Amino acid sequence: MTHLSFYWLPENRALIEKGIETEFASFLESSIESGKIALPPIPEVVTKIQRLSTQDSTTVMDIADCLVEDPGLTAAVIRVANSVIFNRRNIQCTEVVTAVSRLGIIRVRDIVTAQAIEQLKNSVNLSKECDRILRQSAHSSKELAATMVMVTKQFRETKSPDYMHLVSDKALLTGLLADIGLFCIINEYYLYQERGNYLDSELALRIFDALCPAASKMVLEKWGFDADFIDIAMNENSQTSNVEVSYLDVARIANHILMFRRQDENIDEHTVEVDITGADILYNLTNLSDSEFNTKIQELIRASGL
Repeated sequence: MTHLSFYWLPENRALIEKGIETEFASFLESSIESGKIALPPIPEVVTKIQRLSTQDSTTVMDIADCLVEDPGLTAAVIRVANSVIFNRRNIQCTEVVTAVSRLGIIRVRDIVTAQAIEQLKNSVNLSKECDRILRQSAHSSKELAATMVMVTKQFRETKSPDYMHLVSDKALLTGLLADIGLFCIINEYYLYQERGNYLDSELALRIFDALCPAASKMVLEKWGFDADFIDIAMNENSQTSNVEVSYLDVARIANHILMFRRQDENIDEHTVEVDITGADILYNLTNLSDSEFNTKIQELIRASGL
């Protein structure tokens, strides 16, 4: 009989971990395919806006009427519409119809979803460990989103037509929703344990990291988000595009910058393809002092209104 201590031998541990991961992954995939996976419990108004945004007949008034059912979300949308990142003409608005008209139906959907998910990550009441994971996720997604905005701004400052398709507001929102599937996985983790299974928390964290992209893709597709959101969540390019730099490229540059600043030991294995402009941006942002970089991050988070 194989002794339990053999688990700690590298060759055996890797095989056992892979077996457990495959079992949990199968459990998760089965839940997704059967439609039984627990989506993040976002407000009903957000679900309704997501549904309306997929219908061609939906108008600005339809979204505005839906929003007023939730005063908190209404205030958030108006605040975001007036923020530096979203208010490109620097004209203040005070009522919801103008805010929705300015932002557009799809962007309002993105904003209320991101707002709901960020609040959820910071207000759940699970185990201390899972609460900590979700709060860390909220911090990391904000950091990634803000860094993506910095990268996008520097691309646009070149005034080159090759980069003018990149906009700060979408860069921000794709970053915020990149790991949206994490909440689903944690719920499935609890279901898995309730069925009498055991999964070590340290191993669970590695599995969460491995399965989060697939879960995020499932949620984003179900809620009607476009390919840019899904590509960033999956870290895969699914599109045939003629653009010089995609939002996925922006996310990879931003992630590389953050890995460098954290002195992440895995940075040597993280490659990112960039053009000359991207290389300059990478150099500029990695050479900021910690205090200057962190100040820019905090300013951009505040400027988003989220």
